[in-house]
Amino acid sequence: MASAAGEADEVLMERINDKGLITLNRPKALNSLNLSMVRKIYPQVKLWEEDPSISMVIIKGTGDKAFCAGGDVVAITEAGKTCDPFTQHFFKEEYILNNAIGTLQIPWIALIDGVTMGGGVGLSVHGHYRVATERTLFAMPETAIGLFPDVGGGYFLPRLGGKLGIYLALSGFRLKGRDVQRAGVATHFVESSQISLLEKDLLNLTSPKAKDIDDILQKYHQQSSRDADKEFVLKPHMNEINRLFSGHRLEDIFAALEREGSEWASKQLATLKKMSPTSMKVTLLQLQRGAELSLQDDLEMEYRLSQRFVEDKDFYEGVRAVLVEKDQKPKWNPPTIYEVDEEHVEHYFSPLPPERELHL
Repeated sequence: MASAAGEADEVLMERINDKGLITLNRPKALNSLNLSMVRKIYPQVKLWEEDPSISMVIIKGTGDKAFCAGGDVVAITEAGKTCDPFTQHFFKEEYILNNAIGTLQIPWIALIDGVTMGGGVGLSVHGHYRVATERTLFAMPETAIGLFPDVGGGYFLPRLGGKLGIYLALSGFRLKGRDVQRAGVATHFVESSQISLLEKDLLNLTSPKAKDIDDILQKYHQQSSRDADKEFVLKPHMNEINRLFSGHRLEDIFAALEREGSEWASKQLATLKKMSPTSMKVTLLQLQRGAELSLQDDLEMEYRLSQRFVEDKDFYEGVRAVLVEKDQKPKWNPPTIYEVDEEHVEHYFSPLPPERELHL
């Protein structure tokens, strides 16, 4: 009974008057998302959406460290080693939830106070409002573990403006605090000391319209002065990012960084050379194609990618090196971008057997 109770408490869902409140409740695991949580959140979100008396849904994390640090990739690799269908269920059901958030007919307000990566991005970025604080740490670090920026990364990253999304996806660069809002990932910035008051004011609204929610969020945003005088951390390098990360092929980006030769460019090149070559090649093509797709079509494409990564080697090696043994020395196969076969990259995007496809 203890384990069942613990599982039930991993995510808390409450109805407060005409509002739905979701609390991710795994603070020791940085509120990381597992399949049982997805299976609790999705049906509740659909019930609230169909209930004409529900005016908004707020989602937050327990504790002061994380909103949601990602999905349970260690469990996925363990299942993948034995061809357990869990690897199909997790990605499919997670992406169905991401799409439900992205198509929700009522306001979805994510309070992304703390670490927000991977699966946590999927629970927030497709919603109407994302409120960052000075504790927010956003990244899509998947190329470092032999994966790709999923949960709709192919859709939202290329829409951040210029080549910022490609840079973030390939390098795993971490955005902090107000910079998460300046990059376009968050819609508002509110100091963490004010988040509980913001939540209370939202919950106290009576039959709110969109403008009422906008007004409260904007009020708290404008009242938050922390780091307001600092420029966006990547502003000094945006011209370089837009120029050097514009190559159609990953080899073009590497060559541009090498030619540039500046300290910053050399540092970026060194970072990229640590990532999975296969992951980076697939990721670049994912974002190029995702830029032209709807969220639904992108998630269907990403589901194919997820299943190909589970079938390949680098994902297991990356999780081993970064998350399990933590020696930070993954042995990628192949070891360089120049040895990654283009046909192999295209294979990642190829159709799955019809009964295994994701249909949104």
